[in-house]
Amino acid sequence: MDQHKYKVVFEDFTKRHFIKNFEKKYKSQWNKTQDDIIFVCEHIENMLLTKRADLISVADNYRLVKLDFAIFGLKISPKSSGNRCILLLDDDMRIVKVLLVYSKNDIPTRNETQEWKNIIKDQYPNIREIFNL
Repeated sequence: MDQHKYKVVFEDFTKRHFIKNFEKKYKSQWNKTQDDIIFVCEHIENMLLTKRADLISVADNYRLVKLDFAIFGLKISPKSSGNRCILLLDDDMRIVKVLLVYSKNDIPTRNETQEWKNIIKDQYPNIREIFNL
């Protein structure tokens, strides 16, 4: 297994939208949580071996991944927290792009997967094309 770190980039869309909710709600805990997300994404290959990250789709040298995370300092596991990141892995460039950071409470719960796919389709047309969403 390749142990090289990935570079992590938070997309502007996710900074402007859902991350603002986390910053307001969790204040200083959010900074430590975001640091943890960055660390985990730098070592995403290891996370894909656990139940914390789910491989959604593969196309060429790209992978779409859903990652569970917990807020720093709260005694809730990442899986049961309801907090998710949708990631685009560019394996050629060794970059993880954080496309969405959300809580299940931030999006309609009738079909979480379809909701985040719709957001990706609307906000990231190039990714929609890559994965034929």
